[in-house]
Amino acid sequence: MRRPGWQPVLQALVQDRYGALVARATLVTGTRADALDLVHDALVATFGAGAAFSSVAQAEQYVCRAITTRSVDRVRRGIRERRAVERLQAMTPTSVVDPDPDVLGVDVVAALADLAPRERACVLLRHLDDLSVAETARTLNLSEGAVKRYTADGIARLNARLGTTSAPSDVVDVRLVPGEETR
Repeated sequence: MRRPGWQPVLQALVQDRYGALVARATLVTGTRADALDLVHDALVATFGAGAAFSSVAQAEQYVCRAITTRSVDRVRRGIRERRAVERLQAMTPTSVVDPDPDVLGVDVVAALADLAPRERACVLLRHLDDLSVAETARTLNLSEGAVKRYTADGIARLNARLGTTSAPSDVVDVRLVPGEETR
């Protein structure tokens, strides 16, 4: 629990020593914008943890240490993030394999390429990979209703592009054109 005297110490520190803290953080980070963020983080970490200080000098010393440790933490976090991105890129194929036009037909491949990414994913998973709505929803981290919607929209766009009128039995076109019968 915080002692009641922390607010006057924080106010005095910011009023009297903020410029010096920002200058120190600028030396650590190299840019004033990063330094301002770093000082803010250090102040929040120092005073948000409930530490009580008997003087402004004691609080400033603690904040200076927090500036340094927070800066090191940011660098380490950046390194971890870059390594994770590199690992992900290493696992991802360098080029996306296009569907075989001999299997689907050039016009179908072109029509699939025109679909929005989620529509294309839902249509392919549902009808090329023969996954259920629930399996497709789990695979894409979507709700079942969203899978049905994207699949229906994708099929409708494919039908319009290819001049076909077929629709899978579990897809219902909810946007009927006036005078058009349900399928």
